[in-house]
Amino acid sequence: MTFDIPKRSFQFLTGPSGAGKTTLLRLLFMSLHPTRGIIHMFGRDLSQIPRAELPMLRRRVGIVFQDFRLLDHLTTYENVALPLRVRGKEESSYRNDVIELLKWVGLGERINVLPAVLSGGEKQRAAIARALMDQPEILLADEPTGNVDPPMARRLLNLFLELNRLGTAVVIATHDLALMDQVDARRMILTEGRLDIYE
Repeated sequence: MTFDIPKRSFQFLTGPSGAGKTTLLRLLFMSLHPTRGIIHMFGRDLSQIPRAELPMLRRRVGIVFQDFRLLDHLTTYENVALPLRVRGKEESSYRNDVIELLKWVGLGERINVLPAVLSGGEKQRAAIARALMDQPEILLADEPTGNVDPPMARRLLNLFLELNRLGTAVVIATHDLALMDQVDARRMILTEGRLDIYE
């Protein structure tokens, strides 16, 4: 398959269960290496990039997992700030950004609560906020509406659309036809190792 993700673009990745949508997202996130073929990210051939350089490149890509991957012992604020904390940044340099981002995703009142207290939609929004901490050029979302009701799915979709309007390319992997029908966007359909693209 040959395809590209244009800058500032918005697209859905769909296809039957087991088609390889999550695998394709992992390849784009550089957490999985292709056994053959070439992947160019940001103008570079990934096979030629030293392993030590991958974390820096990965910061330009945000990813939202279907299962949220929030740490249960950390508050919403701490989960969202974690990528920066792990890199040793001073909290004073990012505290206001984390708070503003949490307000933007509608979690301004839930900053100091643990994940166990959050609803599915709130956990998903926290995961989105964490993925946005590095202001990525591409955001990959794996079934982001799979665990929420239709009104929350629409709210999440609006967040992704707003993010795209601000300049981030967005790829949403989903089975949700109703969700896709709400937006006139590019569709990439993965079936049996082929990728068909409908603009």
